[in-house]
Amino acid sequence: MINLVRMDLYRLLKSKSVYICLAILLATSVLCFWIVWMFDTPEGNESAARIGMSAITEIGVPGTLLINYDTLHMFREIAMDGGAYISLFGIVIVLFFCSDYNSGFMKNIMSLHRRRWKYIASKLITAGILDFCYLALHFGICMLLNVLFHNLVPFAPAGDTLSYLCLTWTVTMGFAALLLLICTVTRSNGAGILATILLGSGILVLLVSYITSLFGINQWAYYTLYYNHSQAPYTYNAIGDFKGYAVGAGFLVLYAVISAVTLARKDI
Repeated sequence: MINLVRMDLYRLLKSKSVYICLAILLATSVLCFWIVWMFDTPEGNESAARIGMSAITEIGVPGTLLINYDTLHMFREIAMDGGAYISLFGIVIVLFFCSDYNSGFMKNIMSLHRRRWKYIASKLITAGILDFCYLALHFGICMLLNVLFHNLVPFAPAGDTLSYLCLTWTVTMGFAALLLLICTVTRSNGAGILATILLGSGILVLLVSYITSLFGINQWAYYTLYYNHSQAPYTYNAIGDFKGYAVGAGFLVLYAVISAVTLARKDI
């Protein structure tokens, strides 16, 4: 399995989609910090006036937009709570998962590795490494931007930040396992990307939740990956705040097992 992981990591490093989606994520962070700086600081207002955006200086009072915000709030607002991060990450891994089927390379892999659960495990390990790198780079850029923009917001406590990043990694890996299952069943980029957009953005969850709420049975939504990612607590004060870890890990194991069983029963 180590050889499979090494091969997957090499192929992932050569994939353009990895860098395109990462660039979009980082560019969004730069844009968000710049816009907030323009709106909410006297220096930003002066800069806006110099480049012909004087209307910005007439909106609100500098220093009021980010009251009670810190770096964790900014990090979440940029791409996390709305589903942008999980959608971009999902697109990358869908293209990666389906590449074996699209290229016909799957037959070669299965001829060398008969135990198909190793294939599933290698794909999830590779996705986990990519997820960690994406989160680390995204958060690191946000911290750097905060410094470059003269400490636009206070730095969040290290414990809260680390807990949130660990929770995000766990939940997004559950989502990665779901996408792996979808790709294993459909072997289609289109189906995987469609699922990524509908599930990662929360569109499908919110729509179904609204319909079931009419019948008073929408409690299931609190145990979805989307809800536990977008509504994760900022601080952890009670055992119930760790529900997201259980949901993410539970779905990760469930979808991985179903994927392995499905792959074992399907013809390559």
